[in-house]
Amino acid sequence: MRRDSIFYQLFQQSPTLLFELLTNPPENTEVYRFDSVAVKEPKFEIDGVFLPPENESPGVVYFCEVQFQKDEKLYERVFAESLLYFYRNSDRFSDWQAVIIYPSRNIEQSNIYPHRGFLNSNQVHRVYLDELGDIRQLPLWVALMVLTTVDSEQAPSEAKYLLERSACEEAETASSAIIELVTTIMVYKFEKLNRREVEAMLGITLKETRVYQEIKEEGREEGREEGLQRERSLILRLLTRRVGELPQDVRQRVETLSLEELENLGEALLDFSNLADLQSWLG
Repeated sequence: MRRDSIFYQLFQQSPTLLFELLTNPPENTEVYRFDSVAVKEPKFEIDGVFLPPENESPGVVYFCEVQFQKDEKLYERVFAESLLYFYRNSDRFSDWQAVIIYPSRNIEQSNIYPHRGFLNSNQVHRVYLDELGDIRQLPLWVALMVLTTVDSEQAPSEAKYLLERSACEEAETASSAIIELVTTIMVYKFEKLNRREVEAMLGITLKETRVYQEIKEEGREEGREEGLQRERSLILRLLTRRVGELPQDVRQRVETLSLEELENLGEALLDFSNLADLQSWLG
């Protein structure tokens, strides 16, 4: 399940979502901007960075890592990349915070003792989605995050409930975005079903409303280049995690792919085990 992509979409749609997970969020959460960044020399990829507005006094930068697989070097990497990014941009920020999102505690790395100073402080926040409570009692956008962890037997009923809630609680544009996200989550959860079969299971189709059509048209005209850049950045990050650092010629080849080709590569890379698989796919 491509959770990196799903959570990226969630944060893009609702940048304030991260702060709903924190006990003491900043007062100006609505003006934070979500982004993903690359820190070079050495090369690090940060899942998500929440940036305070640049036209105000230096604010707090929030780093976010979504981790659904066991990684025994996760904290070494997260703190190294976060501190390096903060060091290189310290004139822009007054402080940094890190949020690590796990499906459950058993995914956390085993040896946390060397990082006890950070982990026991109010600077690092560990969120375990299965401990947030009843999915039906959570804020809607937080519930979407939890839906990625729900087992396959329970998922359809919970997905339908969230769709019903979105129709009542959200504006039409936001409701359409939630339908898209719920469908995407369920497509990856039920890998043997295609999108139409998942929509049939949920009893929905994407709304063909005037607003939805306008959004699609604006996306075609105004967001094509932005979407291409975003997808390219995401695919390069996922490839680096999957097969290791990419040679320059391979990286350049990926950067020339169209949006449709990048989306196809995003699906295919789930089956890659090494660089040779990627090179074979690229031809």
